[in-house]
Amino acid sequence: MTRWARFRAEDGRIGFGAFEEDRIAEFTGDFFASPRPTGAIIPAGKFTLLSPCAPSKIVALWNNFHALGLKLGKPAPAHPMFLIKPGTSVIGPGEPIERPIGYRGKIAYEGELGIVIRRQCKDVDVGSAGDYIHGYTCVNDVTAPEVLNENTDFAQWCRSKGFDTFGCIGPVIAAEFDWQQARVLTTVDGVERQNYPLSDMIMSPEELVSGISHDMTLLPGDVIACGTSLGIGSIRDGSTVEVIIEGIGSLRNALAPGAR
Repeated sequence: MTRWARFRAEDGRIGFGAFEEDRIAEFTGDFFASPRPTGAIIPAGKFTLLSPCAPSKIVALWNNFHALGLKLGKPAPAHPMFLIKPGTSVIGPGEPIERPIGYRGKIAYEGELGIVIRRQCKDVDVGSAGDYIHGYTCVNDVTAPEVLNENTDFAQWCRSKGFDTFGCIGPVIAAEFDWQQARVLTTVDGVERQNYPLSDMIMSPEELVSGISHDMTLLPGDVIACGTSLGIGSIRDGSTVEVIIEGIGSLRNALAPGAR
């Protein structure tokens, strides 16, 4: 299984390649269409991992797991229910989550599976939706929950989840990933907070890609965050959230200490 990564080399150059634990085999060309190996091998210590793609948007699902829907008393939706996190919210592994200036409220985490789109996708059927999936990554869908219902006239989903640094993705994009056999494990400062099976999803990745593509055009590199399950919670300044999905890897981001 190929695991694709974006990186910044020591000289500041940004590139991509096939990731292994101690190196990256560099590629060139179109990341999503016809990447070609350069033959260069970059060893560990000579690069920094970036977000594995640069999406124009993250489409974040709500109520897509049976267990959480049952706890909340919500029926399974017939069509994907989602919000949009802007591309400017995206950070990669190891980058700090920053509090919005002036916000003193809670900061919440949600460990999720992310679908990365391979090519422009509009009005596709479920049967062909897999052809538009480049692979899968880890997502921490960060939220400022007290912003969500700050105005009782309008629930501010996009604002509460769309601040800069609130879209953590990485560390890589895993191709040929068997999501049905995987689990999402989320820890805060090493303590387990979430551990749920992806097989509990209400709508499969193919159903999500198809349904959302009928509402908007998905572009190469866009990410669909598949929603979360039980165990959502908040973190303190300085705490580290780690989202682990076997076969993809570990995404670690800390909430920067101190108010802004």
